[in-house]
Amino acid sequence: MGQQRMERINVGIFAHVDAGKTTTTEHILYESGRIRSLGSVDTGTALTDSLDVERQRGISVRAALASFAWKGVQVNLVDTPGHVDFLSEVERSLRVMDCAVLILSAVEGVQAQSEMIWSALRKLKIPTIIFMNKMDRTGADPEAVLAQTHTYLSGDIIPVQQPLGREQDYAGTADLWEQGADSAAQTELLEALAERDEALLETYMAGDSLDLAIWRNHLADRAAAAELFPLVYGAAAKGMGIPALLDAMIQYFPRAGGDAELPVSGIVYNIQRDKSMGRMAFVRLYEGTIRNRDAVQNYSQDIQGKITQVRKVEGGRTEDVGALEAGDIGVVYGLSGVRIGDVLGRPDAIPQEAKLAVPLLTVRVHWEEAADDHKVIAAMQELADEDPLLDAQWLPEERELHIKVMGPIQLEIIGSVMASRYGLAVTFGQPSVIYKETPARAGGGFIAYTMPKPCWAILRFQIEPGPLGSGLVYDSVVRSSDLLPQYQNETARRVPEALQQGLYGWEVTDLKVTLVEGQHHVWHTHPLDFAVATPMGIMDGLARVGTKLLEPVLQVRIVVPEENGGRVMNDLVQMRGTFEPPVLLGDRMVIEGRLPLATSLDYPVTLSSFTKGRSTFTSFFAGYEECPPDVTAERTRRGVNPLDQSKYILSVRKALQG
Repeated sequence: MGQQRMERINVGIFAHVDAGKTTTTEHILYESGRIRSLGSVDTGTALTDSLDVERQRGISVRAALASFAWKGVQVNLVDTPGHVDFLSEVERSLRVMDCAVLILSAVEGVQAQSEMIWSALRKLKIPTIIFMNKMDRTGADPEAVLAQTHTYLSGDIIPVQQPLGREQDYAGTADLWEQGADSAAQTELLEALAERDEALLETYMAGDSLDLAIWRNHLADRAAAAELFPLVYGAAAKGMGIPALLDAMIQYFPRAGGDAELPVSGIVYNIQRDKSMGRMAFVRLYEGTIRNRDAVQNYSQDIQGKITQVRKVEGGRTEDVGALEAGDIGVVYGLSGVRIGDVLGRPDAIPQEAKLAVPLLTVRVHWEEAADDHKVIAAMQELADEDPLLDAQWLPEERELHIKVMGPIQLEIIGSVMASRYGLAVTFGQPSVIYKETPARAGGGFIAYTMPKPCWAILRFQIEPGPLGSGLVYDSVVRSSDLLPQYQNETARRVPEALQQGLYGWEVTDLKVTLVEGQHHVWHTHPLDFAVATPMGIMDGLARVGTKLLEPVLQVRIVVPEENGGRVMNDLVQMRGTFEPPVLLGDRMVIEGRLPLATSLDYPVTLSSFTKGRSTFTSFFAGYEECPPDVTAERTRRGVNPLDQSKYILSVRKALQG
């Protein structure tokens, strides 16, 4: 039975905002016979946009999924959001792709977002085809955009077509693999391949007649290995270049592997809700088979779930397919409590993930007096299950609900989903930047928790600053004869919790914590004593060594008319930014640099107003860096501070008993 399986490819479609991604996806589904009439983003009838707010905004928020067949190959197409506020969705989709199509606009060219997606695709070695869209638009300049791709993306991007005509006179393309194609363009293609391969170079230099099929297969092998990247052209809004793009996908992309007979290994990369069926878990299966009514182990949560149904999604419709096999992507129902990122079955076959999305802003959620608190909290918690980075936190003492976000557009979407899905009206406070702390120098922390009886836990920690971006490294050099392994494990488990709030109330990171001494008492020690003692020992250490604030820094790319360049550079200096020497492209100036998020939150709006909308500001998170000494930022501490030991012990004991 295993022999009859259809070949499959899993393709992610990526683009920056407005490159025409959803339009391209619609035309792919139309050409492949999957849909009978074309939707349009502008009129709000696009098939893969299913949220009301997506139709209004014309941007795709959820990574939609569609399946179709082309020339005997089954294609799973995962459409991903282009807006930077939805990077977390892009990141989760990246994990389950075997290959990608990156859409660039022949008018706007390579944007900062395209570069960011490109670097993630390269980090994960995902084979990629470039589709240069909008060839029929005024201002389309394929040569300039090709040069940009070589500068900003990769020198190994190779056009396999020649565009015919330009702007309004664009008439499609000629395939450079055909006999009789334009000889200069064909020579360029062959030379690009020969330069990168000695055997081909010899054949080429020998001057014999060349077998184009052999050269094309060579490109296909190198493309499947993510070493060379074919480029094709088109005008998706007119359906031009779509069949050729589909052919290129079949030709240059590797097939999904996986053995349907092995034990199950899969990952949940997206969660949505179905009004009648409950949670839809989007699953990429790497090994094994999942059938209706199978019991499946949720490895991440260590629970069993029973599959009620396996479906395929075709835009807004789903159809019951009964089973999902290795290499395929589908939707499973019945796994209650399942979360994004959960591993089903064994983790062995699942690739690593690329971390792009980091929420940098925290926001308080407000709602009307009349609304039911519990309803709002439950709804927000459900959204946080769908996007774990929201990290919804309810502070019962202060009666406050806080979430973390990437940017203002995301807040708009969350507000709209709360209204349309749950009928709840919420508003948001001013977003504030999420700072972090790191130890100012090395030192130690000590706690002897021996009162009020019965209790006994003695701990000594060594705390040292680590390199930027290193996170927390924990180690213990205590012998198990001095401190039993179970108590050492409890301590290790509580250290990250203890570092959630430092001296200024922010998470403490980029440090090494070593347990250098520990004692328990044969009679007096209760297992939870180390849960109580660890935060006191850690805070004691932080109070001794002091902490420095870290702030999020953005990598920015600003394009403005040349006459505004001086003001922008001056603004960047005022905002504590740094930048490279500006580059002139025609009458526009391109300025690249780094900016603290805290000083630049409102800058895109300011920039747009003084350049009268003739500017672009693109940014992505570049990491946390030390704040200058004059910057202060404190966050109200939740719960009792472990530095106030007696008060802390009472509050924790009460909580642990409760």
